[in-house]
Amino acid sequence: MFNYHRRNTVTVNIGDTPLGSDFPVRVQSMTNTSTNDIEGSVEQCLRIANAGAHYVRLTTQGIKEAENLGLIRTELRNRGCMVPLVADIHFNPRAAMVAAQVTDKVRINPGNFVDPARQFKSLTYTDKEYQAELQRIHDSLVPFIDLCREHSTAVRLGVNHGSLSDRIMSRYGNTAPGMVESVMEYLRVFVEQKFMDVVISMKASNVVVMVEAVRRLVAAMDAEDMHFPLHLGVTEAGFGEDGRIKSAVGIGALMSQGLGDTIRVSLSEDPELEVPVANKLVDYIASRENHSHISGCYSKGYNPLMPERRVGTAITGLVGGKKPIVIASCLPEEITGTRRPDFFFSTNGALNESDNFIVPADKYHGEANTSPLFSLDNWDSTTKAPIKWLNVPASTPVEQLIFLKECINVALIVSPDNVNISGCQQSLIHALVDADINCPVILHNTYLDIDSEWLQVKAGADLGAVLLNGLGDGTWLEAPDYENQNEVVGYAFAILQAARLRTTKTEFISCPSCGRTMFDLQTTVHRVQEATSHLTHLKIGVMGCVVNGPGEMADADYGYVGAAVGKISLYKGKECIEKNIPEAEAIPRLIALIKQNGDWVEP
Repeated sequence: MFNYHRRNTVTVNIGDTPLGSDFPVRVQSMTNTSTNDIEGSVEQCLRIANAGAHYVRLTTQGIKEAENLGLIRTELRNRGCMVPLVADIHFNPRAAMVAAQVTDKVRINPGNFVDPARQFKSLTYTDKEYQAELQRIHDSLVPFIDLCREHSTAVRLGVNHGSLSDRIMSRYGNTAPGMVESVMEYLRVFVEQKFMDVVISMKASNVVVMVEAVRRLVAAMDAEDMHFPLHLGVTEAGFGEDGRIKSAVGIGALMSQGLGDTIRVSLSEDPELEVPVANKLVDYIASRENHSHISGCYSKGYNPLMPERRVGTAITGLVGGKKPIVIASCLPEEITGTRRPDFFFSTNGALNESDNFIVPADKYHGEANTSPLFSLDNWDSTTKAPIKWLNVPASTPVEQLIFLKECINVALIVSPDNVNISGCQQSLIHALVDADINCPVILHNTYLDIDSEWLQVKAGADLGAVLLNGLGDGTWLEAPDYENQNEVVGYAFAILQAARLRTTKTEFISCPSCGRTMFDLQTTVHRVQEATSHLTHLKIGVMGCVVNGPGEMADADYGYVGAAVGKISLYKGKECIEKNIPEAEAIPRLIALIKQNGDWVEP
């Protein structure tokens, strides 16, 4: 259960680049040029392809854009670029029909392809009326499927949290099960029609929802003997460190269990910058193939679709898992800003310069360092210490740890000793649960000779996989070769926040930009961050357009959404409060809106 292997899927033919478990995980990105700008789109497609992407997606709002997609594809082929192109369709089946004839794959959203645009209305259906809606979906899809079959065009069914139809939300809510049923309704039609060139994506800006939705989908497909490939992505992941870590946590957790056949890292940056991050993630997960075997099984009662958190026994000074702790391997003076670790690792404690200690942050320069770090070789249960820290390799047989059941104030630090870091750590923690050993568990991961992007990807994928599975009461992230230890600590906090376990800064939900974006996204995200980054209790969405913006920032507290060129609409939750504000006035009005609702604090 803890060993890495790819999920078996059917092969989907997309141009000359097939997709599925018989092939490497593919990487893709999306242009942010207007599809009506043919030359600009061609140039950006070339940059994305040259960066290493296997597929490129383009916004296709209408018939004209669909026709232009064919021209862009022809020009790319004339220039020797064979990268398959994907049409991104929303609300416009007619555009999908045109695109199916001129491109390699068409992405449609079950939330708005047949059902009308969502208005967040509660609808009521009898079973007979609901069945009639399903028949309407069937009748609308069959001509599209026939056209795709005729032109050898693949299909992506792309479901986004927050863009479910009112029909689905009325019956299932804006939930992961609702996302699954939304796509299964469509998949059943494709299977009935014996059309198998289908890829599925289940995306959300909330990493926990995204991971749950994908896992539920796989279970639902398995139950109906379906084996379609998966496209993975955390939508609206954001900018810089946040976007990379959030993507690594969500995508990495799923890839670590063998799910995912193509991925996109959605950043609020130039699209070609997404590709190296995604390729790093693919290469890192693939590097664990054929790792040494990890024994063990899930603990009794564990639900892998919706894991409940294992919370270790509370210890004075260490809240047993309710708020995961952060340990840092640096001096307190190296930490700047408000995100300060709870404990510091010290190699020259007050008792003996050769001893190792883990010291509470508020006592580092005060009382004697009386919390030594033990291994099994030098364990001393008689030591008087507020917390006894025991560091063990993940492959330690649980029988060697049974004595911990009789110990108090012990925190267990689990260090991986397998290339499959998350697999070996999870195996031991599940064994602890079955052995009724309830001490808090700290995940201790060390990465050597690594730059910032690699560290974000590796640590995000490894720690995210364990944390999202409900395991771990804290993190100890070490990168001894890294110059800026303050950044290392920041990454640990960012991973905990991406897993929705500990919030320490404002969460910005920002789209990666596309041809529908109504403003300069990167500049705007920076400006909104500068104005609101001290509001650590809030989630703020910055969305380029109204097509997906209001729905896909579903759990944001406030939203800044492009309404037209130079015009912004402001949201409180899902409710539009102010429409079509001049862009120059939008940020002061956003601040005013936050103040009106009592959510503002001074920097």
